[in-house]
Amino acid sequence: MSSGLIKSWSVSRSNMGENQQQQQQRFQLGTIGALSLSVVSSVSIVICNKALITTLGFCFATTLTSWHLLVTFCSLHVALWVKLFEHKGFDQKTVLGFGILNGTSIGLLNLSLGFNSVGFYQMTKLAIIPCTVLLETLFFRKQFSRNVQLSLTVLLLGVGIATVTDLQLNVVGSVLSLLAVVTTCVAQIMTNTIQKKFKVSSTQLLYQSCPYQALTLFLVGPFVDGFLTNKNVFSFTYTPYVLAFIVLSCLISVSVNFSTFLVIGKTSPVTYQVLGHLKTCLVLAFGYILLRDPFSWRNILGILVAVVGMVLYSYYCTRESQQQKASEASAQLSQAKESESDPLITVENGDGLGDPIYRLSGKEHGKQSLMWV
Repeated sequence: MSSGLIKSWSVSRSNMGENQQQQQQRFQLGTIGALSLSVVSSVSIVICNKALITTLGFCFATTLTSWHLLVTFCSLHVALWVKLFEHKGFDQKTVLGFGILNGTSIGLLNLSLGFNSVGFYQMTKLAIIPCTVLLETLFFRKQFSRNVQLSLTVLLLGVGIATVTDLQLNVVGSVLSLLAVVTTCVAQIMTNTIQKKFKVSSTQLLYQSCPYQALTLFLVGPFVDGFLTNKNVFSFTYTPYVLAFIVLSCLISVSVNFSTFLVIGKTSPVTYQVLGHLKTCLVLAFGYILLRDPFSWRNILGILVAVVGMVLYSYYCTRESQQQKASEASAQLSQAKESESDPLITVENGDGLGDPIYRLSGKEHGKQSLMWV
């Protein structure tokens, strides 16, 4: 009797291990897909928006972002209607605060670009990673190894060499940049935290927060854009070409917004920022290849250094993740060996084999027979 119990217990443990491996493989494939979708869609929308702003003269970035979010919400509503995902309600105060914070961070980033030089704006974007690391360390007790910190330093150094040119400081611009960095970091940390705390998917969170983000930017967008460009978005001449590029930009934005929430939910805010700098390097390269933008040896050196930093970050994160999984597996194995030494105790306590025997023989009868053995 006891040998049969041990055999069935071993089979159960083996099946659990196979299921865990399959779940890990699906998670890894999902993460790779999310990262790839984020890169492709982000680079595509940057090229589209660059043509829209520089070639066609539509320079109302904040208002355009509100339209992006509105189209994203409508697309997700259609997806919900055809049951591609399920609606899951949770704390509306959290959703409202999260949506407004996200919209505010976008507006502040645009204002930062308007009040600062391009070089200082790039420095603002670079500051998001160390700020995120600091906030997660202070408030979430998350540990970043020295190797990860070193790889992030190399990455930021490379992006800085490639993108930062002039640094012109002013008080208003510096305050706006500081607010933009803090709100962006908090919003991205909340994106990850809310999905885990309320057990909602990236699609469910995006669907519920999109209206608040769109409304925030739709209200402040015309004022921000008018202040930065001295033009009125409602008096702009919308030619068929402009309308076509706006529609294309809005369609691509659905993929951008979805992949953003998906990447942060599956990885971390820091990894999403690292991915963002990869996009920056790709945009620089595509700008030179496709649009013949000016390119210098400094840009090439910076991109190469940044790529080294990204490779190091990916390597160290993967290695540490594997080490963590190995330690968890060894801990489970040690528990399994302890259970093997006295399987009847495990069964009698209702763990492992207890439940199947209770289902087959009836709870009371199963327990009595086990105690009799």
